Amino acid sequence: MSKDVTPRVALLITCLVDMFRPEIGFASIKLLELAGCQVEVPERQTCCGQPAYNSGDRKTSQQLAKQMINQFDGYEYVVGPSGSCIGMLHYYPELFKDDAIWLERAQALKARAFEIGDFLVNVRNLRLDQKVSAQVTYHDSCSGLRQLGIKTQPRALLAQVDGVELTEMDEAETCCGFGGTFCVKYPEISNRMVSNKSANISGSGANLLLGGDLGCLLNMSGKLSREGKPIEARHYVEILAGMVDRPAIGLPSDNLAYEVRS
Repeated sequence: MSKDVTPRVALLITCLVDMFRPEIGFASIKLLELAGCQVEVPERQTCCGQPAYNSGDRKTSQQLAKQMINQFDGYEYVVGPSGSCIGMLHYYPELFKDDAIWLERAQALKARAFEIGDFLVNVRNLRLDQKVSAQVTYHDSCSGLRQLGIKTQPRALLAQVDGVELTEMDEAETCCGFGGTFCVKYPEISNRMVSNKSANISGSGANLLLGGDLGCLLNMSGKLSREGKPIEARHYVEILAGMVDRPAIGLPSDNLAYEVRS
């Protein structure tokens, strides 16, 4: 689609963003509008069904999937600030492989569903004129990276922001230990994994951790805070949108170590 055309885009807000970090949703809307999109947030969207799906509850997963398919029907694109949740939408066809009608609708939704960085780079070719002074490192979340191929897109967008200095941490592609229900089922393993991640984050020398999935960011920022490490965490869309006036994830506003520059 030409960038001159104004597509009608539905924002998949995600449960965690809705409950814990609505700033990510507002930043996503700002970026999508900068990219020339007409953005809407369907009010009756619910959980994407991933927790039920990962726990083997196929019936609940199908019920939630049907709700989401109905809510996103008619939109040219569905975009979300989460590789994990968008990735679940890509699993919907598997849920309906024995139901021809819902399978067709699920496949149509999958074809229109994009993680926000992928959409801004590969569909809309967004060019930014933003200035934010920050020394950052980036964590690659598992679902976005391994299922959707989200790796270069956030970095390409961050490279457009004047003042952002990105230093890659060791093992940036290694799981942080959150993994949805994994951290509940295997807390000792999860804690060891996030401890390793915390060491690599602090070893990068950055004072701001960025990522593309709020679950991972909450997990890592919590560990950093418990270890007394003065490293903040934000979703990368907050930097792209220049929306850093609010406190970072899990930390008070007086810890801000960067600024928006005019």
